[in-house]
Amino acid sequence: MTDRDTLVRLLAQRSVRQGRFTLSSGRESRHYVDARLTTMSPEGLAVIGPLALEAIRARGWQVDAVGGLTLGADPIAYATCLASVGSPPLVRAFTVRKEAKQHGTGRLIEGPLKDGDDVVIIEDVITTGGSAVRAAEAVRSAGGRVNGILALVDREEGGRGLLEQQGFEVHCLTSLSELLGGNEVGHQDG
Repeated sequence: MTDRDTLVRLLAQRSVRQGRFTLSSGRESRHYVDARLTTMSPEGLAVIGPLALEAIRARGWQVDAVGGLTLGADPIAYATCLASVGSPPLVRAFTVRKEAKQHGTGRLIEGPLKDGDDVVIIEDVITTGGSAVRAAEAVRSAGGRVNGILALVDREEGGRGLLEQQGFEVHCLTSLSELLGGNEVGHQDG
């Protein structure tokens, strides 16, 4: 079994729920992907980091740092950062807050992101693409260059296409239909 096979199995078993759910986008769905149940587990972190780093490099994306909107992107970014220790050059990780701190430095981005960094935005699950856009805007405002968006799961509801229409190159490690075993995806109810 490859690391990618392991990732798909972990996500399918731990993270995919069926029922009736309201997503963060406000849409209703018969499927919910709580990627954190995989991304915050030892087994998930062990396979996600190397797979994400490999995918970034395979696309030729220049990268100094990876990160995205907290909380979903955080463990994926940290795992990717850690994987780079065994496969230099090193990649730093950062977190984009949902809103700037109202105390201390008042930062929107936490971590070692530097002006002029080449960045890959990390996303756990792409539905509408809104979280990735918010993270990209924050990175650009901080002087970073966004070279791509790497997502763990594409819900296949149009978010990836919208991101690509905005000029972003997007790569997804898995898709909801793959996690459901190739069955038809039940996007929105009614």
